[in-house]
Amino acid sequence: MAALSLADVIDVALGNNPQTRISWAQSRAAAAAYASSRGRWLPSLQADASGGPARAISSNPARVPADRTTVSTSLSLQYLLFDFGARGGTMAAAHEALFAADLTHNSTVQAVVLQAEGGYFGYQAARGLREASLLSVKTAQTNLTAAERRHDVGLATIADVLQARTALAQSQLASQTAEGNTQAARAQLALALGLSANTQFDVVADTGATPLAVLAENVDTLIARAVQSRPDVMAARATARQSAQLVRVVQSALFPSFTMGATRGQAFSNATSLQGTTFALTFGVTVPLFSGLSRESDVAAAKENSAVAAARAEQSRLNAAAQVWTSYWALQTATQRVATAGELLASATQSEEVARGRYAEGVGSIIDLLTAQSALADARAQAIQSRWTWYFALAQLARDAGVLGTRGEPNLTLTPGPAGNK
Repeated sequence: MAALSLADVIDVALGNNPQTRISWAQSRAAAAAYASSRGRWLPSLQADASGGPARAISSNPARVPADRTTVSTSLSLQYLLFDFGARGGTMAAAHEALFAADLTHNSTVQAVVLQAEGGYFGYQAARGLREASLLSVKTAQTNLTAAERRHDVGLATIADVLQARTALAQSQLASQTAEGNTQAARAQLALALGLSANTQFDVVADTGATPLAVLAENVDTLIARAVQSRPDVMAARATARQSAQLVRVVQSALFPSFTMGATRGQAFSNATSLQGTTFALTFGVTVPLFSGLSRESDVAAAKENSAVAAARAEQSRLNAAAQVWTSYWALQTATQRVATAGELLASATQSEEVARGRYAEGVGSIIDLLTAQSALADARAQAIQSRWTWYFALAQLARDAGVLGTRGEPNLTLTPGPAGNK
């Protein structure tokens, strides 16, 4: 399998993840249910046919039993004239259920995209930390070689060599830990892709500078957008409207319903007297008289369920606002950390260069050099982690605001910010 880009990762995840298949099937089922409810506005047409051989036996012993064959056919048309809102409420409820199912599918897609991006960013971060740890091992090996050479010519004590060996062992341990973390992150990415952990795949290496940008929209604007158009919030509102329509349906059971019907029948028989055509036009009314108060209880239950759905819609709105607020400030913090980590890395790099030069000239100690190189290794790790944390914080905010695209695009207004780090 070729190395995957972020767009490839998202495409594979959307194609493999069972959640998207489930939500899409539920959406299609809701569409079929809505189509079925619309059919209640049309008349029903039914054809019937029955018949067979029969024997007529008279009570008069002198009369011979007569065999006859009779076949009757009929075509019946039925139409519901009025039912005090049951039919309209059923269709309206199915319509709202369709809205809710479609919006839930959109929300599921965004959740899968965010999960795929989280796996991708996590793997990139783990892989970057592994590369940084290998660089630290290489530097520690160089230091040990230099300390041994200085010791051989009498310019350093055995303590310098031992300290260099200790630093090398520590860097090797850190590298081994980073390798394990990388494999664990790869397994999480495979899970997000819907693949087995032992599937052979890799992602494109991305070690460029972070295209750091500042969010141009304030938190109040993002909260208003999430409350208005986030798919799961809209789905909760649609479910509340569906429950309100179901109250209308249940209440209609307390009132009469009016129907109209027409029937045309045709009888065929070997007995001429039994043949003929019939026509009928009927009007019906069904009046509910008494049901042990079950209908009244059904209405009360439907109203309470409607109140529950309305409360859940309000809770969904509050959750969305809290999530946007949290992710907004997480992004602000991540943006500041990228800039600070860049400054830290530049400072640590210069400090390590100075310490290495002083040690080479014999005026610096091995402790100063190892301390500077340890600080540089930490700065590299901070720079890598802050870079990918920023990417994920941006994706999380886009999802919480309800604008995360199917290709992973955040769809947020950004302006150029301070230079990113590598």
